[in-house]
Amino acid sequence: MTTPTSVPRLSRRAESLGTENAFVVLAEVNALVRQGKDIVSFCIGQPDFPTPPNVQEAAIAAIRGGRHGYTPSAGIDELRAAAAKDMGARRALALAPEDVVVGAGAKPFIAYAIASVTDYGAGDEVIYPVPGFPIYESQILANGAVPVPIFLRESRDFAFDPAELEAKISEHTRLLILNTPHNPTGGMLQAADLDAIAAILARHPQIWVFADEIYSRLAYAGAFETLATRPGMLERTIICDGASKTWAMTGWRIGFAANRTLAPVFTRWITNTDSCASQISQWAAVEAIEGPQDAAEAMRASFLERRDLIVGLLNTVPGVTCKTPGGAFYAWPNVTEACRITGCADSEAFRKRLLTEAGVAVLADIHFGRRVPGDGQHIRFSYAAAPAAIREGIARLDAFVRRHR
Repeated sequence: MTTPTSVPRLSRRAESLGTENAFVVLAEVNALVRQGKDIVSFCIGQPDFPTPPNVQEAAIAAIRGGRHGYTPSAGIDELRAAAAKDMGARRALALAPEDVVVGAGAKPFIAYAIASVTDYGAGDEVIYPVPGFPIYESQILANGAVPVPIFLRESRDFAFDPAELEAKISEHTRLLILNTPHNPTGGMLQAADLDAIAAILARHPQIWVFADEIYSRLAYAGAFETLATRPGMLERTIICDGASKTWAMTGWRIGFAANRTLAPVFTRWITNTDSCASQISQWAAVEAIEGPQDAAEAMRASFLERRDLIVGLLNTVPGVTCKTPGGAFYAWPNVTEACRITGCADSEAFRKRLLTEAGVAVLADIHFGRRVPGDGQHIRFSYAAAPAAIREGIARLDAFVRRHR
């Protein structure tokens, strides 16, 4: 007879670590598909295009050329130089190769940045957007900092009020996270917003900024703008971008972070965690940046067409209203009235029934943080899906709501 053994306790860090619900819902979708269910999925934010052929060929050439060992933790010189030139040119900034660090995707830099500028249990605060990418809050908590949400409001086209930012700042604030174009709403910070934010931060020199700009090439509502171009902001801003969205390279795991002071710190984090990004992927990314941009431009044009398609269709569904997103590939419709029509208590109940009764997979607002007070119920569609799938999915949504009118 064996004696039951007790499992040692986990750390507070492990217990507080959150997740990304898009992958949780994707598992639900896959389970239903295995049961033979017909599901139209809008839950994962990744381009549905193949990686451009020239990028694929560059990876094959790297393998055949023996370029598949370790690289310096900061990345190969060729990619750091290419990324610095590209990121700088698109932002009208002078970035040097030594300012840029290559990571295994852009996501790790969220954790590296928070860990580098806050201390565990010291009461250091991080201001972050809500709704927002769920890994922001997850990593704030896991790193022992204090999460301070700032709400993105529908009335402001899903930007926050700069006056609210100033009210949130305290002597303990160490980091502000900005995301433009924004996941999940598709909102964009405009020039006036960034000017106001820079003016506020000029009065609070202790605050770093993490500028999550992974969708910088997918801006439709005017030119893409970054806080880093404002006076005094470049030195304090961590610019984060990557290959995933622009060149359909999500699984290649290549991201970039640029900040002269923190580049050596991020390099040490990578040495401690991943050692380096895949050398094969790095050479592919060099080709993605320096090679022909026809495929990237075609993808952007297609996303813009899909945006207009899905927004137009959503606004014909009873009880649904959807603002036109300024960038990325997400729509964030308000379904408050649709929830009432269908007898759903909230957006999460609506999402679940939409999946099981209509075969449409979306995410609910609570998958991106607490609901914005007074803004009602929302769901997220990733329109990185074929136009035929968009038409079918919204037709199913429409039929689902109309059945209950």
